[in-house]
Amino acid sequence: MNKRGKKVRKILMLLVLLVFTAFIASGCEPFIPNVSIGVEQADSPDEVSSSIQILLALTVLALAPSILIMMTSFTRIIIVLSFLRNALGTQQMPPNQVLIGLALFLTLFLMAPVGTELNEEALKPYNDNQITQQVALEKASGIIKGYMIKQLKDDEDLAFFTELSDIEPSETRPEELPLRVVIPAFIINELTVAFKIGFFIFIPFLIIDMVVSSTLMSMGMMMLPPIMISLPFKILLFILVKGWRLVIEVLVGSFTV
Repeated sequence: MNKRGKKVRKILMLLVLLVFTAFIASGCEPFIPNVSIGVEQADSPDEVSSSIQILLALTVLALAPSILIMMTSFTRIIIVLSFLRNALGTQQMPPNQVLIGLALFLTLFLMAPVGTELNEEALKPYNDNQITQQVALEKASGIIKGYMIKQLKDDEDLAFFTELSDIEPSETRPEELPLRVVIPAFIINELTVAFKIGFFIFIPFLIIDMVVSSTLMSMGMMMLPPIMISLPFKILLFILVKGWRLVIEVLVGSFTV
């Protein structure tokens, strides 16, 4: 340890001794907090139910990012928007915060019918004590599962994970499959669709890059980076065709209602 560190440690120890001495001189005992964890008897069953609901709510909040990314339309949207930014070549424009915010609000827009159905079929009856917690969870998982199955463009992904789970596809309908099978199939499908859309987004901007590069080579301007010339043209083309609206229209139309 260097001399400066030793001096800092000595000063801290001196301050602690001074505070402790001041407590003793004033005749007061130093305050030492007591921390204890225990289980107390509840006054009523409703109190236990409220505690369990709070615990479940905290658990859902902790898992909310994973649920949002893996079981909603967020994955496809954010990947397509990232492809768009890379195709334009604008580096960090729009910034990540803007893209994530746009993806979140589009996800809320697209998932609104599912959220309404969850509220009407599971959450509201459970809060009104019309159904039990187990029934509410089964209904909620069934609604989410139905949404994910609707988005599956290719049954091969679902069949692949069904086979990995040692489940006979011919004996089980997609709606009866567990979430551990549907969720990874849904994620693979979202990645596939997002990459397909990203491929078509890249094509017009790639053509502009090729034209600009060929023009510069024919003019003998080998030292001038083509990106400096093509970037304004790509941005201009994107504005003229109202690119943001077109991309959002394609994204929204790619989801099955």
